[in-house]
Amino acid sequence: MFESLSLRLRVFLFFLLIAFGGAAVVSGALFIGFQRSVEGDVLNGFIFSAVLSLFGFMGLSMGIWLLFDENVAKPIERVAASMRTRAHAGVNVQLSAEEARYLGDLAPAAQAVAGQLNQTEESTAEAVATQTAQLATEKEFLTALLTEIPIAMIIVSPSHQIVLYDGQAAEVLGQIHVPRLNASIFDYLSKDTLKAAHTKMVKSGMDVSFEAQGTEGRLSFDARLKPLGATQGYMIVIDEAHAEISPEAARPLVYDFDLLEHEEDKEFEHRAVMGLNFVVFDTETTGLLPHKDEVVQLGAVRVVNGRIIPGESIDQLVNPGMKIPPASTKVHHVTDAMVADAPDAHVVSKQFHVFARDSVIVAHNAPFDMAFLRRYGKENGLSWDHPIIDTVLLSAVLFGASETHTLDALCERLGVTIPAHLRHTALGDAYATAEVLCKMLPMLKSRGYATFGEVIQQTRKHGRLLEDLN
Repeated sequence: MFESLSLRLRVFLFFLLIAFGGAAVVSGALFIGFQRSVEGDVLNGFIFSAVLSLFGFMGLSMGIWLLFDENVAKPIERVAASMRTRAHAGVNVQLSAEEARYLGDLAPAAQAVAGQLNQTEESTAEAVATQTAQLATEKEFLTALLTEIPIAMIIVSPSHQIVLYDGQAAEVLGQIHVPRLNASIFDYLSKDTLKAAHTKMVKSGMDVSFEAQGTEGRLSFDARLKPLGATQGYMIVIDEAHAEISPEAARPLVYDFDLLEHEEDKEFEHRAVMGLNFVVFDTETTGLLPHKDEVVQLGAVRVVNGRIIPGESIDQLVNPGMKIPPASTKVHHVTDAMVADAPDAHVVSKQFHVFARDSVIVAHNAPFDMAFLRRYGKENGLSWDHPIIDTVLLSAVLFGASETHTLDALCERLGVTIPAHLRHTALGDAYATAEVLCKMLPMLKSRGYATFGEVIQQTRKHGRLLEDLN
């Protein structure tokens, strides 16, 4: 009956209900007060009428607000979130006709705009795909060629951050730590030795040969620094004869030339959130009590400049030093036999600590996972003082606190698919969370939350959600 009414008329009816409801409450309160005054004290009758009117108005206001919130406010919020998801996350969200049935023509109009946008994007994508097919072919050929050339090379920015590494260089870096785009080259190579060679290269403008030393006393090999001219960065060319590069090593060329310009000179809270390094992780555990249970698996991936970097990941089983309860194995499928020869939590947490260096740590319900790491940190001396973002809170910022914020709900909302065999595995859930993050970052920017400080300020408004989860 009410579904055919326009949104303006429906809002008018709410105000009309307030007016008539208020009149009814006051009339009823006055009548009851009059009855009491006839029986005795007139003042008592007036006071009783006033109190009754007050509580009546409060009840009426609450009831009308609940109706308005459920049938107008929440659906409008969902329509707005759906349109923003479609516009900025590239997800073709279908608006629920049932949820928006009382919004008049708003939902169909929004769906029409989304449909038109989808058609426009499809035709544009076809045109771009046709025009760039040759460019893509050339890029693939160049990538394959650089990867197969028997020279390991790393391109480094003027601030000594890794901008590119090829397959052979990945093999070298991997002998020290997991390769990481936009990580400091000094995480892998001795700062003193490299700085001396770099100073000599800058002064001469010529190639400089030197003996590179890996950090933590790992690895030593001959290398050459080559200036890159106008970019002011430099290339490290590694002599594969001394770098223990496996001949069958096959990894993609990993690069992002936008990293030649970055915001390291800005205070962290003022840096653009799209340009930050993120390490997204998840754990599987023996149970739900961080103070007594243990981690059995840790998975992590890196997001740089808003995209997941292929090959930069951790997928590590952990020996918990205790039997894994059958109920927990039923969820994550990790058995005692699988972790028998795995390293313990302290070894794995140290590996992850290096992997997350100079990055924002991201997790879904981060307090739970971080509680394990902080407990281990008290025992092995690791300080987990990284900035942290929780995708539960990002979901609340973008879609409203009243929505469901589970990882499954977020993936469905943003068009992210988790293969069934990867759900409730540490790496599978970390990848899903990273994909969700990559879709939410441009949505946050569209809402005006462009810097890390602005995003954190908004998430703090929804901190109660995590308290309820934990």
